[in-house]
Amino acid sequence: MNQPSTRRYDLDWIRVIAFGLLIFYHIGMFFNSEGWHVKSAHMNETVDHIMWLSSPFRLSLLFLISGVALRYAVDKATSVPRFAGRRFGRLFLPILFGMLVIVTPQAYFQLLATGEITPGYLDFYGRYLAGEESFSITVPTWNHLWYVVYLLVYTMLLLPLLPVVRRLADQLDRPWFGRLMSGGRLFLLPAVIFIIYRFTTDINFPENHALWGDWGAHARYGSYFLIGFLLAKNATFWTLLDRSWRGAVMGALILAVGLSFLWANWESWFGGITWIENIVRALRPLYAWMIIMAILGAGQAYLNRPGKWLSYCSEGIFPWYILHQSLIVISGALLGHMGLDVWSEFFLVLAVTAGGCLLIHEVLIRRIAFLRPLFGVPMKTREKALVVKAQLAG
Repeated sequence: MNQPSTRRYDLDWIRVIAFGLLIFYHIGMFFNSEGWHVKSAHMNETVDHIMWLSSPFRLSLLFLISGVALRYAVDKATSVPRFAGRRFGRLFLPILFGMLVIVTPQAYFQLLATGEITPGYLDFYGRYLAGEESFSITVPTWNHLWYVVYLLVYTMLLLPLLPVVRRLADQLDRPWFGRLMSGGRLFLLPAVIFIIYRFTTDINFPENHALWGDWGAHARYGSYFLIGFLLAKNATFWTLLDRSWRGAVMGALILAVGLSFLWANWESWFGGITWIENIVRALRPLYAWMIIMAILGAGQAYLNRPGKWLSYCSEGIFPWYILHQSLIVISGALLGHMGLDVWSEFFLVLAVTAGGCLLIHEVLIRRIAFLRPLFGVPMKTREKALVVKAQLAG
């Protein structure tokens, strides 16, 4: 196992995979039975059952990885104030550009589907920028870019506390931490935090992605972000995980099967039975923590090595994230009127989304300098560009 201070390629790969999973999840939102911006005529509850297995952990994993990435980045910084300024610009510009340009088609097609507006994007765009209050949704909106908004806020709140947080991180990398978390407790004790949230903040403050007042989400995602920062270079944690992650895989699989059964039969068998409802409420965050540990452990074992596509994917995945949901909504709204069967519609939405992300990233974002910061990609020198090109040619 690499020392925790060296480059962690496994975490880079997991970040790419986690964002990729999110793209597939949002394609699923077009087809499942839950409310979304636009819906397929083939929406089906079967898709819900598949998506429920990723819902408890996908965003939590991203925030944890983001906390890890921040630790590695800020530890290399020569000036924390300058780092904070650069990080603010890197996250704020995509939020602003996204709200003004990228996510507006999502609001347009959603309001078109509900009959609140008539066709005509330019007329809608003026009302969007003006903050039209008669709409059933708040505009302007950040939609799926809420993750970037929350990441920006958490980062700016943590940076002034760096001396305290670093001391806490040092205290956690002590023998007592290893003794406390050994014997499988690594997969149980931290989950207690999120089980407490499930019965307190989650119930009292349902997740809404509005930033202010979204205290349930902040408790959960903020904790994962902080945990990622604290454990990023914790040799004790990574050694324990290296020894025991296969147990987390087994536990996550057992919980996945059990929860799938409970969720599938909820209304007919278990609805209204309080003690079963409370068990499921407790098992959901336990499953999330355990599968995150399984993913990190498996990644450490099998992915902690460079690859010729890793540099390309690491650079491209954030622009893909910014672009993907609008491409799903646009393609879904347009293809929905063509009378396609469900599989043709699915593969076409997938092809348009993936192809659109690839094309826009490869032809525009990578080659037009001023577009890079608008999609969260740092400017790079010609030398760095040649290195990446050589790696891909590899």
